[in-house]
Amino acid sequence: MLEKKIALVTGASRGIGRAIALKLAEEGADVLVNYVNNEAAANKVVEEITGLGRKAYAFKCDIAKKDELEQMVEYTIEKFGKIDILINNAGIVKYGTITDMNPTDWNDVVNTNLSGLFNLCQLVTPYMIKQNYGKIVNVSSLSAIKNLPASYAYSATKAGVSAFTRVLSTELIGNNISVNAIAPGVIKTDMLESLGDAKDFYEQSIPAKRFCEASEVAELAYFLCQDISRYIVGQTIVIDGGLSL
Repeated sequence: MLEKKIALVTGASRGIGRAIALKLAEEGADVLVNYVNNEAAANKVVEEITGLGRKAYAFKCDIAKKDELEQMVEYTIEKFGKIDILINNAGIVKYGTITDMNPTDWNDVVNTNLSGLFNLCQLVTPYMIKQNYGKIVNVSSLSAIKNLPASYAYSATKAGVSAFTRVLSTELIGNNISVNAIAPGVIKTDMLESLGDAKDFYEQSIPAKRFCEASEVAELAYFLCQDISRYIVGQTIVIDGGLSL
């Protein structure tokens, strides 16, 4: 259980972030719900969390902008007094071959997926060090270890997230702060419907013969936020139904 714990979840208005925010709340945590565009969806998550008897607030913040990150952390401390759990889930993907990848797109992905994660960890960890406790879960991707064509920036940043996780974990474990990452495979979302007939082909290519549910990723994140997982340090745990094997 996570009673009296405070969680900051980025990209929490939909998908994996939403599932994690709700799971942590179900287990007793109060949650800061970060979003960047969909205020209505973020407020819906807040409503669901408060319906569980927990406290929650939504905060609009572009992860790529450090000044907005500073404001979000300050707001979280103002509302809750501390941060026990940090879920770095927010991320973007832009595709392009090596000859046509737009430098602006490359920088956008790097600034959000990697630099933003670094900046937020740098802002939050002093509070965790001071209280001698913390759980950080970074959301990487299967693309960090398996080829995803034309995803240069996305794959590079997600591999960077895994490497960053290893380095940060060894620095902070002496302060009773656990840092790990999750690398999801193909997640079942509405976007999969855009694949049309190809959806079934992709699904059957997975040894488990189905796509991953966001709730399954949330269960893994919850495990990593519990003290029972405290001896797991710097790992990137793949959850992909065997697709990477």
